[in-house]
Parts: sequence; C-alpha cells; structure tokens
Amino acid sequence: MQPYREMLMDGKEIAERFMTGRIGRRDFNKALGVMGLSMAATLAPRIAAAAPSLTMYGWAGYDVPELHPQYIEKYGASPEFAFFGSEEEALQKLVGGYNVDIIHPCSYNLKRWRDAGVIQPIDVSRLSNWPDIWPKFQVIPQAQFEGKEWFVPFDCGNSSVLYRTDLVDPEDVKDPSWTLLFNEKYKGRLSMYNTDTTMVEIAARILGMYDDYLHLNEDQLKEVQALLSKQRDLLRFYWDDSTQVEQGLASGELVAAYAWNGSVKVLRDQGIPVDYMVPKEGILIWVCGFVRGADAPGDEQAAYDFMDSMISPEAGAFLLEQQGYGHSNRKSYERVSKEVLASLGYDDPEATFATTAVSDEAEDPYRARYIELVDSVKAGTN
Repeated sequence: MQPYREMLMDGKEIAERFMTGRIGRRDFNKALGVMGLSMAATLAPRIAAAAPSLTMYGWAGYDVPELHPQYIEKYGASPEFAFFGSEEEALQKLVGGYNVDIIHPCSYNLKRWRDAGVIQPIDVSRLSNWPDIWPKFQVIPQAQFEGKEWFVPFDCGNSSVLYRTDLVDPEDVKDPSWTLLFNEKYKGRLSMYNTDTTMVEIAARILGMYDDYLHLNEDQLKEVQALLSKQRDLLRFYWDDSTQVEQGLASGELVAAYAWNGSVKVLRDQGIPVDYMVPKEGILIWVCGFVRGADAPGDEQAAYDFMDSMISPEAGAFLLEQQGYGHSNRKSYERVSKEVLASLGYDDPEATFATTAVSDEAEDPYRARYIELVDSVKAGTN
C-alpha cells in the first residue's frame, strides 16, 4: 500500500487523480480502504455518481487519459481497463465467460469473434465522430453482417521488417524482402510477432502463394510449415509486447524483427539507426478498433461515449504524435504537423487512405488449420 501513503496526506489529491483518469476505480477503492470510512464517505458518493461502471479490455498502452478526453470531461474519470497479451488469449477468455463492455481486437478477427457469440452489433448512429471515419474503414467487409455494424475502427498501421541499418549487411536489404527474417546469417538476432495466421500469410507471400492465402491446401501448408520451422530455429524470441522489439533493437540484441510502424518512431526518437522496409512481397496493413461484449454489463451510454471519445480528432492527434500509429478519424491528421505526418509515412493522408486495402480474414476450416499449424511450429512439435 506504499503508493497510497502519500495520498493520505490529502484526500483531495486522491479525488483529483481519480477524476482526471490517473488512477482507475480499482486503485481508487484501495485508497479509500486505507483512508478509512470517514474520508471515504465524503469522497465516494460524489465520484461514484460521476463515473459509471465500464470496463475496457484491450492492449496495454491505450489506457492513457489523452486518448479519451471527452469521456473524462463528461464522467470525471477513466473507465476500468483490463489487458490481454494476444487476441487469441482474449477470445478464449471471453468464450470462457469473462464479461466486459468494450474489447479492442483487429478487423481480421471479427468473423471468428462474431461466430463465437462474444460480441454484439453496434449502433454507429450514436457516435458523433462516425461521419469523419475514413470511408475505406467504414466498409471493412468483415465488420458488416446482416445489415449491421460490429466494429468501430480506431487505430491502424503497418506491419513490416524493422532493422538496424548499422548491423544488417546492405546487400541483404538491397532487394527488400520479408526473407530478411529468415536469413541464417542473423541466427539468434531475429524476432517475430507471436501471432498465428499472419505468420502463414507472410510465409505464403514469400512462397508466391499470396493470390489465394485464404484457402491454402495441405500441400501448400507443408511448404509453409517447413519455412516457419526454419524461421523458428533462427529467432531470438517470439514477441508479445512491442517494447520487447524496441529494447532488443536498441541494445543490438536484435538485428531485425517483425514490427509495427509505431516502433519506428520510438527508436528514431532515441537516435537508434533503423529503417522500416517496404518488402517486395508487400507490406501488411492492419486496422484495430472496438467491439461491444455480447452481454456487456456496464452502462451502455458510457460505452458509446467512450468509443466516441477514442475516435475523436483530439485522441487521434495524440495517437499520431505520441504513439506513432494511424487513426481512423480523417480530421486527426489536420491537427498534426506535416513533418510528423511525413515521418510516419502519411505525407498525403487522403491519397494513402483512398488506396488502402484492408485484408480479409481466413474462415474456418482454413483459419483453424492455420492456427493449429503455427501452434505446432512454435511448440517445436512438427
């Protein structure tokens, strides 16, 4: 309880931290327990009335108050946050009965989550910022089903090869390719994202099968499995958190890794000499956002207010400037300098998002087979 001893000196400080989103409801309640009944009785009713029950389940790093300023302005505090390490982990927990209000998956998982019965449709007419979402993101195929919307796009970006320009042989990147992450020269100094179907997609691109990545047959999957098994033996580790990649590349432990474009900004801001590849097999584009839990227990209006705040131009500008990811609201880009946009690859946002294509997702039985294959590769059982 050491963190709360300083707060006990001034009960108003606890209230101020809670009301501005610097501590969540759980930590606030702990603090009240330390303070005792008298002070708790004074502060709790006022704050409890302002902050409705709401739980957001997603990736770490998106819980900062700057990403939902209007929500805090209206309710006085951030919602509760819970975190997952991977979307598969989240899905299995939801299937097992974990009940939350809002979840933060990516579009390539929507069909599977909907089929699992863990999410419900969203009424986008209740989102004031919806009209300003990039048009391509409003019509993501897997986000629409039976005339209903199931997904609110929030963040977006690229996945590619991030490498140390001072540690990679220039000859190995003269012809940019995903094969750098399969290069035996760098054994023990490569890293791959701990994902599933994306690994199959990358291998399929390298093997020239990408025209029908969604429907690979067993003979093709044997080639994919062999390539991914080779890569496994070259990797330093599979990463779950992008900070692992950033730290590994910064220290020189890693030479190259699969990475999101946000890590490019992080490392360049530290003065680390890195470059972000545009592979000849194609760069990957992802869009993540919000879904509502099938049996969301919290306040419904608060859930819509939270999602609306996260897709506001103010939140988008913060996401672009501070975290280096793209945002779904086109007006966000008007609030960011041209220099910052250029550093993130958004020299011309209108042109970029007019031509952006969001990949579809593999459906079962193909997806289940891909996951089974990748799990066996990572476990070394093939």
